[in-house]
Amino acid sequence: MSTSSDRPSVSAPDALSPEALADARQGQPRRGLLGLLFVVPAAVLLAVGWGGPVHTFEVLGPLLTFALPIVAVIAFWWQDWPGSLLSGGWSGLGDTAIVAAGGVVLTLLGQGLLEGIDLQGVFARGASVEVPLAVAIFGVILQLTLVGECWPLRGLSRIWSGLAALVLCWLVGLSVYSGLVGTGSVTGEVFASWFAALGVWQMVWYVALRGWPFARIRRRAVRLVTAHLSVLACGWISYLVAERVLGWEPGRIAEVSGSAIAAILVIAMLFEAWPTIRLTVVPGRSIMLVLMAVLTAILAVLLPLVAAGLGLSDRQSLSWSTHATLNALSLAVILHVAVWRRWLAD
Repeated sequence: MSTSSDRPSVSAPDALSPEALADARQGQPRRGLLGLLFVVPAAVLLAVGWGGPVHTFEVLGPLLTFALPIVAVIAFWWQDWPGSLLSGGWSGLGDTAIVAAGGVVLTLLGQGLLEGIDLQGVFARGASVEVPLAVAIFGVILQLTLVGECWPLRGLSRIWSGLAALVLCWLVGLSVYSGLVGTGSVTGEVFASWFAALGVWQMVWYVALRGWPFARIRRRAVRLVTAHLSVLACGWISYLVAERVLGWEPGRIAEVSGSAIAAILVIAMLFEAWPTIRLTVVPGRSIMLVLMAVLTAILAVLLPLVAAGLGLSDRQSLSWSTHATLNALSLAVILHVAVWRRWLAD
């Protein structure tokens, strides 16, 4: 059996403490709106700022996707270390510099494992074959961190547990990629879109609903097995429904999944579920999920239209839209809230 203190803060407990709830009710929507002053410019820069939309997602897409596991380690395993050694905005700036440098290093590692290292090609290239590997690694580290409650690595010291998690998730992600994509069993696009669909449910259960209902299972072994199987099943079922019932291609599945993940982070993390936190639990959570679905639909429809208006083809529009939500908007929200700790907005 484990106590709530053993669990990551995003899912321990599955309802905010009275103090945290009062703080969110008092601070929102002001700090969410102030946060948009950071999130929106950062997301736009990451979406189109490297020579236009196509060149941006081709160049920054791999770099940002490989950087996402580092963000997860700093935010959820290291609790803002080493930036916490600095004060004020220097803390977030220091962590962001580590994320950026780490993204380059890990992109080179992924490139070396799959294609061979090309230093010049990292910042000037076409479509990348290593992005599906990066998506898998990020999906695995979210599964370990959120669903798995960092177990069993949390028993190590803070720094070593985060490093061990990063290495373990690389090994697992690379093994799964090699076994499926490397053997030709599935295409890289299908592989990445399945992990994107899984990511939606990781966000729903552990960011939107804060681990409910799994967090209420007292025995850790039962809780973790139930949670892992349930989240994986949700990912599989939603992917199959999208593919076989709705007839969506993998690119469309990834695009809608990215929109859902970004919508959940904006509403549940940036705005702390405002205005639904002013309601009781059941109606509040129900309305929150409806708002997330509405924002998902808006992003999934609007961004491809924006891309088409910028002259992108249908396929490029889906790829850019996925990049804009998963790598740009989602990363900007996580950096602002979990790494920069809402600096100047709280």
